[in-house]
Amino acid sequence: MTNKDIVQQALSELLTTGSTDGLRSLLSDDFMHHRPDASTTKDEWLDAVQAALTPLAGMQVEIRHLLADGDHVVLHTLRRLPDGPEIAVVDIWRVEDGLLAEAWEIIEPVAQAPANLTWWDPAAA
Repeated sequence: MTNKDIVQQALSELLTTGSTDGLRSLLSDDFMHHRPDASTTKDEWLDAVQAALTPLAGMQVEIRHLLADGDHVVLHTLRRLPDGPEIAVVDIWRVEDGLLAEAWEIIEPVAQAPANLTWWDPAAA
């Protein structure tokens, strides 16, 4: 199985079952999810994802890009939340020995994207 296959299997497992039970076996024991405000361990991340799955039931996920380079896989998706905003998500996964070892995530509400472009516009400064 390729690294891209492993990431696709993890996403499919979450979306088809609505549970993190099958995902646990795809994560290394020392899995780390990195966020700008905190990093979480395997168990902490699985608990957070499981808690988010109930309010996100019915979310539509469209894979826009799935790219692999060495031990890293980048997944760019467009997600339509039930009764919520459309969001763009970029997940970066590091795969080690056939397991997901690290993850980084960037989430942006699509409607707010134009407001976030002003940082590089000299006229706006």
